[in-house]
Amino acid sequence: MPSPAPTSAARTAVLHTTLLEWYAANARDLPWRGECTPWGVFLSEVMSHQTPVARVEPIWRQWLERWPTPTHLADDSPGEGVRAWGRLGYPRRALRLHEAATVMRDDFGGQVPRSEADLLALPGVGPYTAAAVAAFAYGLRTTVVDTNIRRVLARAIEGKALAAPAVTRAEMDLAASLVPDDPATAAVWNVAVMELGALVCTARLPRCGDCPLLDQCAWVAAGQPTYAGPARRSQAWHGTDRQVRGAIVQLLREAPGPVTRRALEAAGEDAPQVDRCIDSLVADGLVEPLARNRFRLPR
Repeated sequence: MPSPAPTSAARTAVLHTTLLEWYAANARDLPWRGECTPWGVFLSEVMSHQTPVARVEPIWRQWLERWPTPTHLADDSPGEGVRAWGRLGYPRRALRLHEAATVMRDDFGGQVPRSEADLLALPGVGPYTAAAVAAFAYGLRTTVVDTNIRRVLARAIEGKALAAPAVTRAEMDLAASLVPDDPATAAVWNVAVMELGALVCTARLPRCGDCPLLDQCAWVAAGQPTYAGPARRSQAWHGTDRQVRGAIVQLLREAPGPVTRRALEAAGEDAPQVDRCIDSLVADGLVEPLARNRFRLPR
């Protein structure tokens, strides 16, 4: 796929000014913005992955109160991290956070590393999280690309209703070409584009009338053409292994001690599925098997 035509310097300058002014007036007051430790930023980025901010904030506050530094978390058991994860979804992220905190304690003096390369080397950290932490925790100039940013750029710059199902090289090049040269401004730009996608340029019901980029949006100028790319599959939930796995972890999280296999049958209606999910949770390190067919969160 060819790269999109480069955005002119004049148009880029207008985009920067317009969106940064909008963000200054409309940014949500989230606790991990502004005066926040790099560890707090790191936690927020991992917790916010595919999870609404409203669900993240109370858990984030609880984690920071209990584990104010990576070392505090690393010195506790991984099972306590899973227990404190609550219903944020994808509990493996809690294990990866504990593993990452252990690496920070052992290899980085108990600090969140600064460089994207070091961040990428942490367990469970991908390109988005590494770039976001480098930008938002340390103010480094980098290119942050998440679902919201991809959607804003697809519409405003490329004139498409939605971005492709998976990130393309052309998207990354386009996003990089728009990042301001000044590191501090670049960090604000990244979060401003993300905020616009989260609040205004949403996937299903974009509020184009409230968008600061309305007069500059290529998608609006083209008549808001519908998405013409590959079909997007919606993820089923009820009755899936993911639902049963979550129910098993929740039963263990709420139990005062080890739980028997029979008690875990309440997690699903199909006994073979429950067995399969227990086995997969054990393999993932989220559940620890004990004698007499009992289970608990890892210690």
